[in-house]
Amino acid sequence: MCGIVGYIGSEQAVPILLESLKMLEYRGYDSAGVTVFNGSLETYKIAGRIKDLETVIPQNLTGNTGIGHTRWATHGKPETRNAHPHLSSNVSVVHNGIIENYMELKERLSGLGYEFLSDTDTEVIAHLLHFNMNCDGNKCLLDGLAETVKELEGSYAIAALCAEEPEILAFARKDSPLVIGIGEGSNYAASDVTAFLRHTKEVIFINDNEIGLLRPGSIEIFDQGGNRLSRETETIEWDLEAAEKAGYEHFMLKEIHEQPTSIQNTFAGKLSELEGTVTLDELHLEPAEIKRLRRVTIIACGTSWNAGILGKYLFEKLAGLHTDVETASEFRYSNPVLCGEELTIAITQSGETADTLAAVRSSSSYGCRSIAITNVVGSTITREADSVLYTRAGPEIGVAATKTFTAQLIALYMLAINLGRIRGIISANEAKDLIVGIKRLPGQIQKVLGRKDVINDCAMQFADKRDYFFIGRYLNYPVALEGALKLKEISYIHAEGYAAGELKHGPLALITEDTPVVAIATKGHTYEKILSNIKEVKARNATVIAVADDDDTEIEKYVDVVLRVPSSHELLAPVLSSVVLQLLSYYTALAKYCSIDKPRNLAKSVTVE
Repeated sequence: MCGIVGYIGSEQAVPILLESLKMLEYRGYDSAGVTVFNGSLETYKIAGRIKDLETVIPQNLTGNTGIGHTRWATHGKPETRNAHPHLSSNVSVVHNGIIENYMELKERLSGLGYEFLSDTDTEVIAHLLHFNMNCDGNKCLLDGLAETVKELEGSYAIAALCAEEPEILAFARKDSPLVIGIGEGSNYAASDVTAFLRHTKEVIFINDNEIGLLRPGSIEIFDQGGNRLSRETETIEWDLEAAEKAGYEHFMLKEIHEQPTSIQNTFAGKLSELEGTVTLDELHLEPAEIKRLRRVTIIACGTSWNAGILGKYLFEKLAGLHTDVETASEFRYSNPVLCGEELTIAITQSGETADTLAAVRSSSSYGCRSIAITNVVGSTITREADSVLYTRAGPEIGVAATKTFTAQLIALYMLAINLGRIRGIISANEAKDLIVGIKRLPGQIQKVLGRKDVINDCAMQFADKRDYFFIGRYLNYPVALEGALKLKEISYIHAEGYAAGELKHGPLALITEDTPVVAIATKGHTYEKILSNIKEVKARNATVIAVADDDDTEIEKYVDVVLRVPSSHELLAPVLSSVVLQLLSYYTALAKYCSIDKPRNLAKSVTVE
């Protein structure tokens, strides 16, 4: 991890590589480097940021072919010697993923005389590639890479150069994203289309176990058996402007403000309040199959897992389906009890989350039908799942998810209503009420955004605190989890989210007068219960910040600060509360001068275990 880029064409490679790496900074990284062919392979790398890398690259470095990398440490500390690219004589390699058998390969290659200069698993690829090109005559770069990947266990997206073949750039992919950009007399390779979107919107997404070559005017792709593949190009719909700050201080703030649009785009053309229906033509499930469903398993990680918890409540209430929510990284190593009459829903913003992909493959082996909820067209999950429900949120650059989280919630609402109507669990009138409420959300979110000064004042008041608690009941419990996650991600304040009824089972021991407690207290059938929980923490001298409805005239009697949201349908209030907590986290991090878009130690897309 975390981002690879490659360029071959008629232009100077260094400016394009650096520009592309900067476009991938949002993914998170701790070191960076490039290799450019300039009569020979010249490599420059450093622990630090792209701006640090620019200081070590000679200004007169020329060359029309190169590869680059931003690294997020997995094997070896974030030091210059562990940064990519990694070299072996006349070969240079960049790699995303994890090579699980690297120690075995390292011992073998060390015995053959190869000297290892880093602690990384990637250096094994460089030496193995060099060995395979030279052990039995002189193989070309493509053949050497084909032999190399056969020996690798784990995940990889690889780009490689050879000094003796400067007219080509080789690539390979398994379980780690790789996309090719097609230009005029130039071609690009990257982990993400954002890297080269300034130059082209025409792309080919490379599939697992594919390998190939880029030349300035051509692309060749082969399968594991060496058979040439014919692939059509796809056109990316959004442009680079959508991935730029547009005057906001941070991408995160911009993306919070984009939520009225991203939500509108996600449900556009799918909702009918007149008929009380949600039309999801992209679902490849017959009504008879939906009626036979016995259970739903939601698989996700991080923020997507929090969305899944809310989805559990929705599917059980609206569709009458028992629902389990599984952490993808644990699911694949458990012994799930699944059968063909169960539905797997995988939620992944990037569509490349390694654990979620592996979990979907595992559930498919049991005959379960699967639906992916993702934001990235053409991502790996879209080829693994039986059906895909896209969140039309556009590119999200900030590492902490905001607009993609609320878009995931909208997708879950629509899916639950759709299943519930087909299964006869909710009536047309009940569906109409929810659909009308969903259509009102963009305008209501705009009202929340208009109150950001009040939220900023609250954040400033408590920015010096070391600990925060977030509590909620029923649908507000996952909101509490997500609020705590956002705060800890970008402000580095220790924060915990709890089901409010669990406070008395241990967490109350941690409540002090220096511990702000955020209570999500929107109106609903658990409102009186959350008031009781608020009184519990107030009795321990805690300061309570409540998120409450505009028409709630009682809440101020029990809390210290109230952050208001427009009154809405009980099931939809979590969307509005989530926006409040996103802003609270943002302004807290701003007050603490934190790196908001690139929080320490975190990556946007977790493409390795």
